[in-house]
Amino acid sequence: MIKTVAVIGAGQMGSGIAQVSAQAGLKVLLGDVSVELADKAKDKIAKGLSKLVEKGKVDAALAASTVANLHTFSDHAALAEADLVIEAATEREDIKHKIFESAGKHLAAHAIMASNTSSIPITRMAVSSPDPERFIGIHFFNPVPLMKLVEVIPGLATSVSTIEAVRDYVANIGKEIVLSQDEPGFIVNRIFVPFINEAAFVLGSGTGSIVDIDKGVKLGLNHPMGPLELADFIGLDTLLEIMKIYLASTGDPKYRPAPLLQKYVEAGWLGRKSGRGFYDYSGDVPVPTR
Repeated sequence: MIKTVAVIGAGQMGSGIAQVSAQAGLKVLLGDVSVELADKAKDKIAKGLSKLVEKGKVDAALAASTVANLHTFSDHAALAEADLVIEAATEREDIKHKIFESAGKHLAAHAIMASNTSSIPITRMAVSSPDPERFIGIHFFNPVPLMKLVEVIPGLATSVSTIEAVRDYVANIGKEIVLSQDEPGFIVNRIFVPFINEAAFVLGSGTGSIVDIDKGVKLGLNHPMGPLELADFIGLDTLLEIMKIYLASTGDPKYRPAPLLQKYVEAGWLGRKSGRGFYDYSGDVPVPTR
Protein backbone atom coordinates (compact mmCIF):
# COMPACT_ATOMS: atom_id res chain seq x y z
CA MET A 1 0.00 0.00 0.00
CA ILE A 2 1.30 3.43 -0.95
CA LYS A 3 1.59 5.66 2.13
CA THR A 4 4.55 7.89 1.23
CA VAL A 5 4.89 9.58 -2.15
CA ALA A 6 7.99 11.42 -3.36
CA VAL A 7 7.70 13.94 -6.19
CA ILE A 8 10.86 15.01 -8.03
CA GLY A 9 10.33 18.41 -9.62
CA ALA A 10 8.56 21.23 -7.76
CA GLY A 11 7.24 23.10 -10.77
CA GLN A 12 3.59 23.52 -11.70
CA MET A 13 2.93 19.83 -12.32
CA GLY A 14 5.05 18.47 -9.48
CA SER A 15 3.51 20.89 -6.99
CA GLY A 16 0.03 19.89 -8.10
CA ILE A 17 0.80 16.18 -7.73
CA ALA A 18 2.27 16.83 -4.29
CA GLN A 19 -0.79 18.84 -3.24
CA VAL A 20 -3.43 16.28 -4.24
CA SER A 21 -1.41 13.48 -2.67
CA ALA A 22 -1.03 15.40 0.59
CA GLN A 23 -4.72 16.31 0.59
CA ALA A 24 -5.51 12.59 0.44
CA GLY A 25 -3.63 12.11 3.71
CA LEU A 26 -0.42 10.71 2.26
CA LYS A 27 3.03 11.76 3.43
CA VAL A 28 4.63 13.66 0.56
CA LEU A 29 8.29 14.40 -0.12
CA LEU A 30 8.60 17.28 -2.60
CA GLY A 31 12.04 17.79 -4.09
CA ASP A 32 13.94 19.84 -6.63
CA VAL A 33 17.55 20.71 -7.45
CA SER A 34 17.64 22.81 -4.28
CA VAL A 35 15.67 22.78 -1.03
CA GLU A 36 14.99 26.49 -1.58
CA LEU A 37 13.04 25.76 -4.76
CA ALA A 38 11.10 22.98 -3.03
CA ASP A 39 10.35 25.23 -0.04
CA LYS A 40 9.16 27.97 -2.40
CA ALA A 41 6.77 25.51 -4.03
CA LYS A 42 5.47 24.37 -0.64
CA ASP A 43 4.85 27.99 0.38
CA LYS A 44 2.97 28.59 -2.87
CA ILE A 45 0.75 25.56 -2.19
CA ALA A 46 0.08 26.84 1.33
CA LYS A 47 -0.84 30.31 0.08
CA GLY A 48 -3.13 28.85 -2.59
CA LEU A 49 -4.93 26.72 -0.02
CA SER A 50 -5.24 29.70 2.33
CA LYS A 51 -7.03 31.67 -0.38
CA LEU A 52 -9.40 28.75 -0.98
CA VAL A 53 -10.14 28.61 2.75
CA GLU A 54 -10.98 32.33 2.72
CA LYS A 55 -13.38 31.74 -0.17
CA GLY A 56 -15.00 28.83 1.66
CA LYS A 57 -13.94 26.30 -0.98
CA VAL A 58 -11.60 24.28 1.25
CA ASP A 59 -11.97 23.34 4.91
CA ALA A 60 -9.36 25.01 7.13
CA ALA A 61 -8.48 21.72 8.85
CA LEU A 62 -7.91 20.00 5.48
CA ALA A 63 -5.70 22.86 4.31
CA ALA A 64 -3.63 22.67 7.51
CA SER A 65 -3.23 18.87 7.32
CA THR A 66 -2.26 19.10 3.63
CA VAL A 67 0.58 21.51 4.36
CA ALA A 68 1.64 19.40 7.37
CA ASN A 69 1.92 16.35 5.09
CA LEU A 70 4.38 18.15 2.78
CA HIS A 71 8.12 17.73 3.39
CA THR A 72 10.87 19.13 1.15
CA PHE A 73 14.22 17.71 0.04
CA SER A 74 16.97 18.02 -2.55
CA ASP A 75 19.18 15.02 -1.72
CA HIS A 76 17.86 11.86 -3.39
CA ALA A 77 18.81 9.88 -0.28
CA ALA A 78 15.46 11.07 1.12
CA LEU A 79 13.71 8.83 -1.41
CA ALA A 80 14.57 5.71 0.59
CA GLU A 81 11.35 5.99 2.64
CA ALA A 82 9.04 6.48 -0.37
CA ASP A 83 6.63 3.80 -1.60
CA LEU A 84 6.11 5.69 -4.86
CA VAL A 85 8.52 8.09 -6.57
CA ILE A 86 7.05 10.30 -9.31
CA GLU A 87 9.36 12.22 -11.61
CA ALA A 88 7.78 15.51 -12.75
CA ALA A 89 10.73 17.31 -14.31
CA THR A 90 10.88 19.16 -17.62
CA GLU A 91 9.84 17.21 -20.75
CA ARG A 92 13.40 16.37 -21.82
CA GLU A 93 14.32 12.72 -22.02
CA ASP A 94 18.02 13.21 -21.24
CA ILE A 95 17.19 14.99 -17.98
CA LYS A 96 14.67 12.32 -17.00
CA HIS A 97 17.18 9.50 -17.56
CA LYS A 98 19.68 11.26 -15.27
CA ILE A 99 17.01 11.62 -12.57
CA PHE A 100 16.04 7.94 -12.77
CA GLU A 101 19.67 6.84 -12.54
CA SER A 102 20.33 9.04 -9.50
CA ALA A 103 17.03 8.42 -7.72
CA GLY A 104 17.17 4.70 -8.46
CA LYS A 105 20.23 4.32 -6.23
CA HIS A 106 18.02 5.13 -3.23
CA LEU A 107 14.78 3.39 -4.28
CA ALA A 108 13.44 0.94 -1.70
CA ALA A 109 13.19 -2.70 -2.77
CA HIS A 110 9.38 -2.55 -2.88
CA ALA A 111 8.99 1.00 -4.19
CA ILE A 112 7.58 2.03 -7.56
CA MET A 113 9.25 4.59 -9.82
CA ALA A 114 7.02 6.57 -12.18
CA SER A 115 7.22 9.36 -14.70
CA ASN A 116 4.67 12.11 -15.25
CA THR A 117 5.83 12.44 -18.86
CA SER A 118 3.16 13.50 -21.31
CA SER A 119 4.80 12.02 -24.39
CA ILE A 120 8.02 9.99 -23.91
CA PRO A 121 7.70 6.18 -24.23
CA ILE A 122 7.77 4.50 -20.81
CA THR A 123 9.66 1.39 -21.92
CA ARG A 124 12.49 3.56 -23.23
CA MET A 125 12.85 5.39 -19.90
CA ALA A 126 12.52 2.23 -17.80
CA VAL A 127 16.03 1.14 -18.82
CA SER A 128 17.42 3.83 -16.51
CA SER A 129 15.45 2.57 -13.50
CA PRO A 130 16.72 -0.16 -11.16
CA ASP A 131 13.77 -2.45 -11.97
CA PRO A 132 11.63 -2.01 -15.12
CA GLU A 133 8.94 -4.20 -13.52
CA ARG A 134 8.42 -1.42 -10.95
CA PHE A 135 8.47 1.41 -13.51
CA ILE A 136 5.31 3.00 -14.93
CA GLY A 137 3.88 6.17 -16.43
CA ILE A 138 1.46 8.24 -14.33
CA HIS A 139 0.42 11.23 -16.42
CA PHE A 140 -1.52 13.95 -14.62
CA PHE A 141 -3.22 16.87 -16.35
CA ASN A 142 -2.79 20.57 -15.66
CA PRO A 143 -3.94 22.05 -13.31
CA VAL A 144 -3.62 18.87 -11.27
CA PRO A 145 -5.93 19.85 -8.37
CA LEU A 146 -8.79 20.53 -10.80
CA MET A 147 -8.35 17.94 -13.56
CA LYS A 148 -9.92 14.57 -12.73
CA LEU A 149 -8.05 12.43 -15.26
CA VAL A 150 -4.83 10.45 -14.87
CA GLU A 151 -3.37 8.34 -17.67
CA VAL A 152 -1.62 5.19 -16.44
CA ILE A 153 0.89 3.76 -18.90
CA PRO A 154 2.60 0.42 -18.24
CA GLY A 155 5.89 -0.24 -20.01
CA LEU A 156 6.77 -3.51 -21.68
CA ALA A 157 8.13 -4.99 -18.44
CA THR A 158 5.77 -3.34 -15.92
CA SER A 159 4.32 -5.94 -13.54
CA VAL A 160 0.63 -6.45 -12.82
CA SER A 161 1.25 -5.71 -9.14
CA THR A 162 2.76 -2.33 -10.05
CA ILE A 163 -0.27 -1.47 -12.19
CA GLU A 164 -2.67 -2.44 -9.42
CA ALA A 165 -0.76 -0.47 -6.77
CA VAL A 166 -0.87 2.63 -8.98
CA ARG A 167 -4.58 2.10 -9.65
CA ASP A 168 -5.16 2.12 -5.88
CA TYR A 169 -3.06 5.26 -5.45
CA VAL A 170 -4.93 7.15 -8.19
CA ALA A 171 -8.28 6.12 -6.71
CA ASN A 172 -7.11 7.18 -3.25
CA ILE A 173 -6.37 10.74 -4.45
CA GLY A 174 -9.80 10.97 -6.08
CA LYS A 175 -8.84 10.78 -9.75
CA GLU A 176 -10.20 8.77 -12.68
CA ILE A 177 -7.97 6.47 -14.76
CA VAL A 178 -7.58 5.69 -18.42
CA LEU A 179 -5.10 2.91 -19.19
CA SER A 180 -2.94 3.59 -22.25
CA GLN A 181 -0.56 1.43 -24.21
CA ASP A 182 3.02 2.66 -24.36
CA GLU A 183 2.89 4.74 -27.53
CA PRO A 184 4.25 8.31 -27.95
CA GLY A 185 1.79 10.79 -26.48
CA PHE A 186 -0.39 8.01 -25.06
CA ILE A 187 -4.12 8.70 -25.58
CA VAL A 188 -5.01 12.30 -24.81
CA ASN A 189 -1.93 14.20 -25.95
CA ARG A 190 -1.51 12.03 -29.04
CA ILE A 191 -4.81 13.55 -30.18
CA PHE A 192 -4.55 16.95 -28.53
CA VAL A 193 -1.00 18.27 -29.14
CA PRO A 194 -1.13 17.83 -32.95
CA PHE A 195 -4.43 19.75 -32.77
CA ILE A 196 -2.62 22.72 -31.20
CA ASN A 197 0.28 22.31 -33.64
CA GLU A 198 -2.21 22.49 -36.52
CA ALA A 199 -3.61 25.73 -35.08
CA ALA A 200 -0.07 27.15 -35.29
CA PHE A 201 0.11 26.01 -38.93
CA VAL A 202 -3.22 27.75 -39.62
CA LEU A 203 -1.90 30.94 -38.02
CA GLY A 204 1.40 30.75 -39.89
CA SER A 205 -0.30 30.33 -43.25
CA GLY A 206 -2.44 33.40 -42.64
CA THR A 207 -5.70 31.44 -42.83
CA GLY A 208 -6.93 33.02 -39.61
CA SER A 209 -5.79 35.44 -36.92
CA ILE A 210 -4.99 34.45 -33.33
CA VAL A 211 -8.31 35.90 -32.16
CA ASP A 212 -10.35 34.23 -34.89
CA ILE A 213 -8.67 30.82 -34.49
CA ASP A 214 -9.36 30.82 -30.75
CA LYS A 215 -12.87 32.23 -31.17
CA GLY A 216 -13.67 29.70 -33.90
CA VAL A 217 -12.66 26.72 -31.77
CA LYS A 218 -14.37 28.01 -28.62
CA LEU A 219 -17.68 28.77 -30.31
CA GLY A 220 -17.59 26.20 -33.11
CA LEU A 221 -16.34 23.22 -31.09
CA ASN A 222 -17.58 24.36 -27.66
CA HIS A 223 -14.07 24.30 -26.16
CA PRO A 224 -13.56 26.38 -23.00
CA MET A 225 -10.25 27.77 -24.33
CA GLY A 226 -8.91 28.35 -27.81
CA PRO A 227 -5.91 26.26 -28.94
CA LEU A 228 -3.47 29.18 -29.02
CA GLU A 229 -4.63 30.50 -25.65
CA LEU A 230 -4.20 27.01 -24.24
CA ALA A 231 -0.79 26.65 -25.91
CA ASP A 232 0.39 29.70 -23.97
CA PHE A 233 -0.92 28.15 -20.75
CA ILE A 234 0.91 24.84 -21.37
CA GLY A 235 4.14 26.40 -22.64
CA LEU A 236 5.20 26.61 -26.27
CA ASP A 237 8.57 25.00 -25.52
CA THR A 238 6.82 21.99 -23.98
CA LEU A 239 4.56 21.61 -27.00
CA LEU A 240 7.50 21.87 -29.39
CA GLU A 241 9.42 19.18 -27.50
CA ILE A 242 6.39 16.87 -27.59
CA MET A 243 5.97 17.29 -31.35
CA LYS A 244 9.68 16.56 -31.84
CA ILE A 245 9.29 13.38 -29.77
CA TYR A 246 6.31 12.26 -31.88
CA LEU A 247 8.23 12.91 -35.09
CA ALA A 248 11.39 11.15 -33.90
CA SER A 249 9.49 8.19 -32.42
CA THR A 250 7.15 7.54 -35.34
CA GLY A 251 8.99 8.99 -38.34
CA ASP A 252 5.61 10.22 -39.58
CA PRO A 253 5.85 13.72 -41.18
CA LYS A 254 2.33 14.56 -39.97
CA TYR A 255 4.00 15.29 -36.63
CA ARG A 256 6.31 17.96 -38.07
CA PRO A 257 6.31 20.97 -35.69
CA ALA A 258 4.76 24.12 -37.12
CA PRO A 259 7.54 26.53 -38.20
CA LEU A 260 5.81 29.39 -36.38
CA LEU A 261 5.74 27.40 -33.12
CA GLN A 262 9.48 26.78 -33.47
CA LYS A 263 10.12 30.46 -34.24
CA TYR A 264 8.24 31.61 -31.12
CA VAL A 265 10.25 29.23 -28.95
CA GLU A 266 13.53 30.40 -30.51
CA ALA A 267 12.50 33.98 -29.69
CA GLY A 268 11.91 33.02 -26.06
CA TRP A 269 8.15 33.59 -26.44
CA LEU A 270 7.07 30.57 -24.41
CA GLY A 271 3.60 31.66 -23.30
CA ARG A 272 2.36 32.79 -19.92
CA LYS A 273 5.49 31.72 -18.06
CA SER A 274 7.69 34.08 -20.10
CA GLY A 275 5.08 36.85 -20.34
CA ARG A 276 4.63 36.47 -24.09
CA GLY A 277 3.62 33.75 -26.51
CA PHE A 278 0.73 33.88 -28.94
CA TYR A 279 -0.52 36.58 -26.56
CA ASP A 280 1.33 39.34 -24.71
CA TYR A 281 0.61 39.24 -20.97
CA SER A 282 2.38 42.45 -19.92
CA GLY A 283 -0.88 44.38 -19.48
CA ASP A 284 -4.12 43.79 -17.64
CA VAL A 285 -5.66 42.02 -20.66
CA PRO A 286 -3.78 39.57 -22.95
CA VAL A 287 -3.12 41.04 -26.41
CA PRO A 288 -2.46 38.94 -29.56
CA THR A 289 1.15 39.15 -30.74
CA ARG A 290 0.24 38.81 -34.44
